[in-house]
Amino acid sequence: MKKALIITVIILVAGALFAWLGLPAGLKAMGLHPAYEGEKATFPGGRALIITTSHDRLGDKGSKKTGVFGSEMTAPYYVFKDGGMQVDLASIKGGPIPIDPMSFEWFLKTEYDDRYLMDAEFQQKVSRSMRIDDVNVSAYDIIYMAGGWGAAYDLGTSAALGGKISEAHKAGKVIGGVCHGPLGLLQAKDQNGESLVKGRRLTAVTDKQVQELGITMTPQHPERELRAAGALFESETAFRDLFADHIVVDGRMVTGQNQNAGVAVAHKMMIIAKGGQ
Repeated sequence: MKKALIITVIILVAGALFAWLGLPAGLKAMGLHPAYEGEKATFPGGRALIITTSHDRLGDKGSKKTGVFGSEMTAPYYVFKDGGMQVDLASIKGGPIPIDPMSFEWFLKTEYDDRYLMDAEFQQKVSRSMRIDDVNVSAYDIIYMAGGWGAAYDLGTSAALGGKISEAHKAGKVIGGVCHGPLGLLQAKDQNGESLVKGRRLTAVTDKQVQELGITMTPQHPERELRAAGALFESETAFRDLFADHIVVDGRMVTGQNQNAGVAVAHKMMIIAKGGQ
């Protein structure tokens, strides 16, 4: 009986170790956080602004914490920073940016999240983000909007953010976002006062991914909202859209379907900001 117990314990420990080490690799093999193999851009002396949600709960009075999805902020931050750019952070209300704790779980977090967790300067920026009303968009070359479930509560309904994106578009800035981030385009207008997204090719998190993850109580779903606003919505699909990956470039606007696109979107934004395509 003692021998059987020892064998059982060994099997359980081995299984737990395999799950600990193998699950992240398995998820990556299925398409989560794919390795970037495109052109690596630099933009020494450029300035980028990352905009996030300020909403920290699923539901106005919900008990489950949410916010920005970690890698949708950290990956572009380090791509911009490693490319020689100065990077600032803003949020709808300013102050501490809520980060969805699930996004830092061992099986979901990325190398960029690990860097953030060891980066006191970045953490200080997150704790003291600018309020969107106070942002001077003319100071930036790139305006990027991160997603996460929290963004479904405030990015798409913020008149202040819509005004800033409208200004940025008029000034010819490169504008982009991933996942729920493109909701921040909904309140923006073009030079003629028309919806900025109308007739534009865009992508964002799909209704399918929202349904598959079971987070359907959020007030805005990007695919539904962007289509309703007249966007020419594009996406890729997979057996689960969590593992799909797609970016769309429409002029000086770059959007990514979900958390898998953050690195590619950031590089593409730098390329365009420098005059490339």
